[in-house]
Amino acid sequence: MSETIQLTAPDDTQFDVYVARPGAEDATILGGLVLIHEVWGLVPHIRDVADRFAEEGWLVAAPDILSKAGVAPHLGEELFELLNSPDEAVRTAAQPRLRDALSEMRAPGYAEWAVQALTAVVDWLEEQPDVDGRIAVTGFCFGGTYAFALAASDERIRAAVPFYGTAPSPDRIAQIQAPVLALYGERDPSLIDALPAVRQAMADAGVDFEAVVYPGAQHAFFNDTGSRYSAAHAMEAWARVLEFLDEKVVHA
Repeated sequence: MSETIQLTAPDDTQFDVYVARPGAEDATILGGLVLIHEVWGLVPHIRDVADRFAEEGWLVAAPDILSKAGVAPHLGEELFELLNSPDEAVRTAAQPRLRDALSEMRAPGYAEWAVQALTAVVDWLEEQPDVDGRIAVTGFCFGGTYAFALAASDERIRAAVPFYGTAPSPDRIAQIQAPVLALYGERDPSLIDALPAVRQAMADAGVDFEAVVYPGAQHAFFNDTGSRYSAAHAMEAWARVLEFLDEKVVHA
């Protein structure tokens, strides 16, 4: 079962949240899960991932935090198709549009707004029956970065699962209280080059941190609508994530 609701950020901005619930009325809710989209926004792929988690027993809230920055889902879908075109000329021509579309996301104050909006999602999940404080966060790329950020900002997060996200600075890492499972593709140079320093900062801060690097996988290997999808790696990651959430949130 799914629906789209609206929540309100502290600045009174309303934003959409796709909510996916376990299908059966008597289904046991394992916990609440904040699911943060890629840089393309709240596109159908992310809704599908939310539905998959709901089928496993999670109450999933997937917020649209990019429309605030000018990237509504329909624009994200269009840009995604262009950037994943087999035609190199099409991909090249789309780059300026992508840069323009994402410029507001880099504006001062946006990151703070986004974390506040995500905190409002946690507030909503906390109020839902049967969640009982069992709240986790996951996200992909842009969303992986904000999964790290939310874990550093909200002590109610019991587990964080960033897919190919950028970790925060060491002083922010020191604020993370939840266990973290971070998933990367080996062929993702900027994140892999930064990973040793991330591991060290996590260790220095005493964070329960596990990083999994999939050999041969690229950035966005989990997105089954894109050109860099790797079915084998995505399947293994899915099983690993479910096991991690079960251990760290459901049966912690």
